Formats: sequence, structure tokens, C-alpha cells
Amino acid sequence: MGLSASGKTTLAQLLAQALAQRGFKVEVLDGDVVRTTLSKGLGFTSGDRVTNLRRIAAMAQNLVDRQIVTIVAAICRYHAIRAEVRATISNYVEVFLNCPLEVCISRDPKGLYRQALAGKIQHFTGIDDVFETPVRPDIEVTTHQEDPQASLVRILRGLAALRHISLEPAASSQPASDTPASLSPPGD
Repeated sequence: MGLSASGKTTLAQLLAQALAQRGFKVEVLDGDVVRTTLSKGLGFTSGDRVTNLRRIAAMAQNLVDRQIVTIVAAICRYHAIRAEVRATISNYVEVFLNCPLEVCISRDPKGLYRQALAGKIQHFTGIDDVFETPVRPDIEVTTHQEDPQASLVRILRGLAALRHISLEPAASSQPASDTPASLSPPGD
């Protein structure tokens, strides 16, 4: 989880590739994609965001039940919904992409910050709506201080420390654990 433009989609794709190399079945749920499909029609109000997160959490748990490691690349801005999501998804691992708002604004690949600052998007996280910084994420990377590969290595080391994976891809296709995990919180 992290702000818009913190690197969620990039790292989710890199992590999915790394886990697949370790023999895991992996699915990425990208918040932007889910918002235009499963959650089409929802806005960005607090209530709509919570509804979106609950939908993503239910979908993630369904995949985990099928032994599929589920990576969710999305904003999850409130502590309360993070706790709800953690209670919903088995073997949940919270990965926080810590990137200052100013850096995210400067990246702005979709022009969303520009629109929010101009008043064209209301309830935009970090601009006119809060992002509650995680208190104790399971894994934290600082995407503004390292390249995506370095962040990926730190995530993999964190997952190994939590005993979800072995640090190096195994010669066989057997995962380190028989139980899949959701590796990032659902979000926006």
C-alpha cells in the first residue's frame, strides 16, 4: 500500500514475477483495474473507498482459499479498514511503500495530482483527504530512496524473515510454505 505514484503497480508486478520463479501461483489485484471493473461506478468518498476495499479483500481471500498468492496494489488509507482487511484475509502481509507526498506529486504519471490540486478531483488521498501512515507494517520500503529492484529485494527479504518464502528461488517448484499469503493490503 502507499500513495498514488508510490510504485505499487511496478513493485506488485516485480514481486509477482519473483514469486512465480519460486513456484507460487500468483495473482495481482491492481486497485486501478479493480476500480474500473468490480467497483465501477464507485466514487472516491470515504464510504465508496471502504466498499471498494471490502470487495478487493473478499476477492483476495477467495484467491488465497484457492492457494493463490494474492498481491494487492492499492491505496488503503485508513487504519480501521486496514485492520478489517487484515482480519478478512488469511496470512495477510502489509507492505507499505513509503514515499513522501512531494515525490509522488512530482512523479504523477497519470496526472491525478495535477487534477486534484486544480480541484478537478475531490477526495484525493494526500491532497484533500487523509492517508493514515501505517503504524506497524509487516514490511516497509522507501521507494523514493531506492530503485524498484532494491525495493523488491527488501520485500523478498521481509517475506523470508516472516517465513513465507525462501530468499532464493528453489531448484524445485515447491513454495517455502503451503499456505499462500496476501502480500499487500487492498486499497483504493
